[in-house]
Amino acid sequence: MAAKRRAETREENREKLIAAARKAFAEKGFADASMDELTASVGLTRGALYHNFGDKKGLLAAVVARVDEEIAQRARAQASAQPDEWHKLLEEGVAYIEMALEQEVQRIVLLDGPAFLGDPSRWPSQNACLEATRQALTGMIEQNIVKPVDVEAAARLLNGAAFNAALWVAASEAPQLTLRKATDAFKLLASGLLNGPR
Repeated sequence: MAAKRRAETREENREKLIAAARKAFAEKGFADASMDELTASVGLTRGALYHNFGDKKGLLAAVVARVDEEIAQRARAQASAQPDEWHKLLEEGVAYIEMALEQEVQRIVLLDGPAFLGDPSRWPSQNACLEATRQALTGMIEQNIVKPVDVEAAARLLNGAAFNAALWVAASEAPQLTLRKATDAFKLLASGLLNGPR
């Protein structure tokens, strides 16, 4: 019973730290967020942070994974109204790019994530999106919707295009204008995979 309670307490502490860090990183940025203030805001110590995440960068990785996972879920939900698998895949990419307008997404996933955690293609959350894209493309190739193409290459290029378009929007001086350009170009590039017009 005590072991179960310890596990529950540890999970509660992890969630408190992730929530506090998410707020601090979105408002102040990773570099300027104080770990003492962050841990104190949820009644914990630095020791709890180190015990659960190893260090500040480990906490950032957990926050990036959480936000990135939520972005993917929201993009899928937005795409679910589309009439077919091709338009769902396309809409997911566009939705991901559009979320670059949100401060939390910009700061945590698009700016601080790559700056402090390195190559996004190595993040577990990005690899989950990549796998979903692979599966969608495989099905569409089998149905002759998409040209026969190397699935790995096509999935990586589509995901990379969406991520880099989102980076461009996040760093832009005119994000709305950049968003329109980015989504138009993304759709045009992606449509090259189609086996005929759709």
